[in-house]
Amino acid sequence: MITTTIDYHDGDTLLEGYLAYRDTAKSKPAVLVAHDWSGRRELACKGAERIAELGYAGFALDMYGKGIVGADGDTERNGALMAPFAQDRALLRRRINAAVHTVRQLPYVDATRIAAIGYCFGGMCVLELARSGADVRGVVSIHGIFAPGKITNGSINAKILCLHGHDDPMVPPEQVLAFETEMTQAHADWQVHVYGGTMHAFTNPKANNPGFGTVYNETAAKRAYHAMANFLAEVLD
Repeated sequence: MITTTIDYHDGDTLLEGYLAYRDTAKSKPAVLVAHDWSGRRELACKGAERIAELGYAGFALDMYGKGIVGADGDTERNGALMAPFAQDRALLRRRINAAVHTVRQLPYVDATRIAAIGYCFGGMCVLELARSGADVRGVVSIHGIFAPGKITNGSINAKILCLHGHDDPMVPPEQVLAFETEMTQAHADWQVHVYGGTMHAFTNPKANNPGFGTVYNETAAKRAYHAMANFLAEVLD
């Protein structure tokens, strides 16, 4: 596997993505990986490598800026990093679309076959990518935040898969229903897979804070990654 970092920009903001792929012998689909609220750290980079194992180019994008990251368990800093994007969805959409533009320019990427996945805050990001009307094949929200902002949506072109823990305190059942209603009214192609007995951040082996609602669940993680792989094969192959 080949891995490297790539500098790119959103306006004047310098960003650093992490790219993983098997070879450049032929043009291949690409999947962007949007990080959780702690920034483009190990979980997102491992996600890009997981994508590369599936035969695609995986690109762990950067929402915050080169070198700007939080830390495991530092809810104050992580929340402060995420807040500007949760509050300003126009900024969020512009920032993630800058990553899409960067990936499309890579010489060994098939620019017509692009998808995105995202963890937690990253799930919010990829759902906003779809809501922006971006020309991507599909997005996967993995224990992501469903609530929309106050910005008008574009025409949703991407197919949507949400992998969600039923006991996630950050996305209660009424928010799930509201999202399903929103997507139905938008005539989107959407799916929500709900895992029982499962909380937020269930694919993160370091998540072990029941009081905060973040707990790793190996069974749910395996099921989610299987569903993700099937979905990506459907929309990209």
